[in-house]
Amino acid sequence: MAARIIDGRRLASEIRERIKREASRLSVKPGLAAVLVGENPASKMYVSMKRKACEEAGFYSEIYELPAATPEKKLIALIGRLNNSLKIHGILVQLPLPARINARKMMEAIAPEKDVDCFNPVSMGRLAAGDERFAAATPKGIIRLLEESKIPLEGMEVVIVNHSTVVGKPLALMMLNRNATVSVCHKFTKDLKGHTLNADVLVTAAGVPNLIEAGMVKKGVVVIDAGIAKVGDKTVGDVDFDAVQKKASWITPVPGGVGPMTIAMLLENTLAAAQNQ
Repeated sequence: MAARIIDGRRLASEIRERIKREASRLSVKPGLAAVLVGENPASKMYVSMKRKACEEAGFYSEIYELPAATPEKKLIALIGRLNNSLKIHGILVQLPLPARINARKMMEAIAPEKDVDCFNPVSMGRLAAGDERFAAATPKGIIRLLEESKIPLEGMEVVIVNHSTVVGKPLALMMLNRNATVSVCHKFTKDLKGHTLNADVLVTAAGVPNLIEAGMVKKGVVVIDAGIAKVGDKTVGDVDFDAVQKKASWITPVPGGVGPMTIAMLLENTLAAAQNQ
C-alpha cells in the first residue's frame, strides 16, 4: 500500500488565511524586512516569494537588495536601523551570504524580538531551553506537518539528514522538546544507510537528488523531504519518491510539501512578533 501524502500546500493555505484574518485585527500592519546581499538566483526567488506572501497576508514589507561587495559595516548599520524601526517587526537576512561576510555576526546584530528566522544566538538558546516563541521557519513547518497529520513523536527514532543552523540543529532541538530520540546525520556520516534504516521518522534536507533510496528505509517509515534541487526542468527532493512511497506510511512531495510551510511559518513568526511588540 502506497504512503499517504502529507499535503503542505493545503495546510499552508489554511494557516495563511488565518494569519491574514488575525493581522487585519491588529492596530498596526505586521512588518517584515528582508535583506539580500549578492546575486544568488535561488535567494532572489525566495525573497520574491516572501514579498508576495506579505502582500497577500496584508503585511507591510521592505526588501533591501545589496551588491555582493557591500561592506559588513554597512550591512550591520542597516540591521541597526531596522531594529529601531517601528514599522518593522521581523527582520531576515537571506542566507547564504557572500563568503567574505561573517554570517554569525549579522545574525547576532538582529534584535532577538525581531529575529523571525530564529538565527540569533539568543533565539537558538531559547529553543534549546524549550522556548519556541520563534522557531526557524523550515523546522517549525516540519513539526506542524507532523502534528497536523497526528504522527506521534514521543519515543520515536527520528533521523535528520542535515546539521545546518537553518534546518538540522533547530529541528533536532524541537524533536527533543517532544521527547523523540534524535540522530543527526551529515556529509561526514560514515554509514548513512545504517542510520536511516533505523528511522521511524526520517527528515532529509541535503539538496542531493535521490540520496534516499528505497533500500535505505524500513517499512512504515514517515518521510519528510525538505531537500530541493533541479534535475533538468524538474524540481526534486532528496528522496526517490516513487520507490520510497511504496514502503513509507506517510511522505511529503517535492514540491508541495515542506516548501509552502516555510513561508507560512515565517508569516506566523512575524505576526507573533507584531503582537508582542
